[in-house]
Amino acid sequence: MNADLFGRVRLGYLVARSRRTDAWKRFAREGIGLHVDDLGGGELAMRIDDRARRLLVLPGDEEDVEALGFELDGPQEVEVAVERLRRLGAIVQREPGQVARQRGVEELWSCVGPKRLGIELFCWPVVTGDPLHMQNSGFVTGPAGLGHFAITTRQPEAMLRFWQEVLDARISDRIEDRLGGVDMEFIFLRLNERHHSIALAATRGLRMNPLRTRIHHLNLQTATFDDVVQAYRRCRALGFPIASAIGQHPNDKELSFYVETPSGFEIELGWNPIVVTEEAERGWTPGLYRGISLWGHFPESLTLRANAGRIARGLASLTRSEHTVGAAE
Repeated sequence: MNADLFGRVRLGYLVARSRRTDAWKRFAREGIGLHVDDLGGGELAMRIDDRARRLLVLPGDEEDVEALGFELDGPQEVEVAVERLRRLGAIVQREPGQVARQRGVEELWSCVGPKRLGIELFCWPVVTGDPLHMQNSGFVTGPAGLGHFAITTRQPEAMLRFWQEVLDARISDRIEDRLGGVDMEFIFLRLNERHHSIALAATRGLRMNPLRTRIHHLNLQTATFDDVVQAYRRCRALGFPIASAIGQHPNDKELSFYVETPSGFEIELGWNPIVVTEEAERGWTPGLYRGISLWGHFPESLTLRANAGRIARGLASLTRSEHTVGAAE
């Protein structure tokens, strides 16, 4: 087969660990408006389409993202990705059936990825015809997958190589901005027609990581702009911290807002980003933008205390190495 995985891979699901089951249930069901199944024992499964699992919250003290699942077109594509991971030095294992079923897939391979984030690979998701009970009119998934995630890193070169060498990620564009007094650079990577499935964020010059969680946010694309507006209003009314009010990004043109989850990472709910069609792909030239937002996205919950905490975590990160795959730590 053609070894190029571009267009044959998409973000499939996210797994988090938390003890805040009730808060998560309220946040997901009443706030951002997802379908939530309480599986008992502190396990929550969230759906937005016909997949049995899209977000999974499992009991644990970490209050963080444990793993991301990537769906590939078939077993041959999984085999290619597994072999590439092994060549980079990752220890890839096939997970037992009970773990695969928990994730809502038939077979599952996993390894420890950058920042010790679990990387999970599958090609046969479990689908269901059970009705969805959610407050949004729908979500855009399909060939583009679940959405995108953003991850901060002190090793952007190694992080970029990882996604390019394992999943054939392509650079859509870059953004430079100064946020909170710190110069930042962002690289946006696409795996398919979605403008980006992965966003890398790094400080310029002295590489620091101000975040406690492994990722900054997970993006979900709603079917209508009214879904975004109503979810924003619900989250504010329920008291969930709004990290960034509604605004628009310059590169993918998505209209969105960011809200903090009970575990500390954020969910971005957005609408109508650019789709990089096959025709557009042939003539695509990565651009460079100044400023992360065209308008809006004003922070609503960034207090002086929270900002001081980010600065302290950023400085503390200088004393620790960041786990990389395929490069010396």
